[in-house]
Amino acid sequence: MFRSANKIVSMILIVIAIFYLYLAFQIPAFATGVFTASTMPKAAGFLLILLSIFLFFIKEGESEEDQEKRREAGQHVFYLGGVAVMILLYITLLEPVGFILASTVFIFLCSLFMGYRRHIVNAVTSVVFPLSLYLVFTQLLNISLPPGILPL
Repeated sequence: MFRSANKIVSMILIVIAIFYLYLAFQIPAFATGVFTASTMPKAAGFLLILLSIFLFFIKEGESEEDQEKRREAGQHVFYLGGVAVMILLYITLLEPVGFILASTVFIFLCSLFMGYRRHIVNAVTSVVFPLSLYLVFTQLLNISLPPGILPL
């Protein structure tokens, strides 16, 4: 009965959704209106159950083309892992190095790692984008971002 991947994933998602709904119903209601703090989590839990039921009944007929796409997707695990490592380094270095430097290095190296070879465009974008974001957040929105080692 549960031989297809869709059915197995569907059942796992239904169990997760039931646990999620259990936790959502534990959120105390502070407002007296229709929408409380638990409204959106409850809606998300019921939506997950509904979509999992749809997934359970989808027929799984995989063509040769679909199998090839799945094999190609498996080859991208290296890129996902590399980007994940760069994100962890970015999070680690954000506070001590600062938003501008950490973001500049992250954007440049991530683009380079993913295969973008126009180095001048990459360098300009890697500098202009974080600098623009920093100015918008600190000057217009009055939200402080970590300056790090730069004298800002």
